[in-house]
Amino acid sequence: MIQAIRGTEPAASAARNGRAKAGVARNLTGGGRALLFVDNDLGTFLWHRLALARVARDAGFDVHVAAPASPETADLAKNGFVFHPIPLTRRGINPFREVLTVVALYRLYRKLKPALIHHLRLKPVLYGTLAARLAGRPAVANSLTGLGYVFAATGCRAGALRRIVQFGLRVALRRQNATVIFENPDDRRTFVDSELVSERRAALVAGSGVDVDFFQETPFTSGTPLVILASRMLWDKGVGEFVEAARLIGARGVHARFALVGDTDAGNPSAVPREQLRKWHDEGVVEWWGWRRDIQTVLGQSHVVCLPSSYREGIPRVLIEAASCGRPLVATDTPGCREIVRDALNGFLVPVKDAASLANALHKLLLDPDLGKRMGANGRELVLSGFSLDQVLASNLAVYAELLSSVCSADPTRRTEPIHLSTAASGSLSAGDALRAPIDTESDRRNGER
Repeated sequence: MIQAIRGTEPAASAARNGRAKAGVARNLTGGGRALLFVDNDLGTFLWHRLALARVARDAGFDVHVAAPASPETADLAKNGFVFHPIPLTRRGINPFREVLTVVALYRLYRKLKPALIHHLRLKPVLYGTLAARLAGRPAVANSLTGLGYVFAATGCRAGALRRIVQFGLRVALRRQNATVIFENPDDRRTFVDSELVSERRAALVAGSGVDVDFFQETPFTSGTPLVILASRMLWDKGVGEFVEAARLIGARGVHARFALVGDTDAGNPSAVPREQLRKWHDEGVVEWWGWRRDIQTVLGQSHVVCLPSSYREGIPRVLIEAASCGRPLVATDTPGCREIVRDALNGFLVPVKDAASLANALHKLLLDPDLGKRMGANGRELVLSGFSLDQVLASNLAVYAELLSSVCSADPTRRTEPIHLSTAASGSLSAGDALRAPIDTESDRRNGER
């Protein structure tokens, strides 16, 4: 049985889960040591999963990545990964194109015969698991990084789409050796209660991990306090509430700066138009910095980090990064956000779409810098207790080990070769080094999905 690994579980427990599988021969028929990642955006994969791919490579896997064609393919080759272009759109719902995607994945799986497939995000999970079932692939890991627009949106169209997706997931996930990895317990409970996945095949891993040595705790700067919202510029991320809260606080005579850090997301129905962002910036109510590559520097300049999201987040990476830097957080009381923001401990949780409550929470921190420092220190401890990159990598490798061990147990006649998952899970491979190794990637210049 796959154990659910809660985000606050100590590192030793996650590492033990990986070491428990040490020395077990893995099922490596056909595709040999091939581990295939399937994502809907290569830039996002490099931003969030590069460290996992590197550690899997160093553990003995031949790493392959399937995603839509992208300029970042050269970055994969530099890391020794093999790229496979697939016709997969992030948001398209054209039935003909969606069927073509399933067919393309089926053909790839039949050709490559990977020992293990790891699907990332909702569309790859839905289509990829169906294709893997048809292709007879024995081990599948499915990561859902939040439930997103499909499960959060309201209205007749969204409701109809949600029912179609739920039906597809119920069919796709009804297989013995597939594990769904959730980032927060709310999403896990939603799927289990809806009978989309069984309890024993629903694992819990705290996001994609943060390098705590890179995102170090830094002292607060002097001068005018700075509140930031670092994210894609979407209405669902609470951009409108953030701007309104800035207006309310300014009307109270509190001297502070408010900055939106990130670019809009063309094609997303919730995207804030660039014209609106420029208008707010010119008006002076907030500053719009656009996307910034140096997010660590941005967080170091901040005094409070805010994410008033109504989106079905997994665990927002920027909040984990900010907590690792010792910054107090203000976020909405929603799935994912409340995993990293503990109300009155390392920040404040506020109701969704409530600019007045958001302004009140920010006001408290702006008026009491010592409170912000105490909360920031608590946040750093919280990240160290269960959200670090090493811990998250160990948890993912434990899921891989469980899946591959189950394949061997089900069919002892399969040819096997050793994959040393325990080496990475025990920490002898440096996850921080895996993340920071220079790759000169084009994705560094794009708006990573935070």
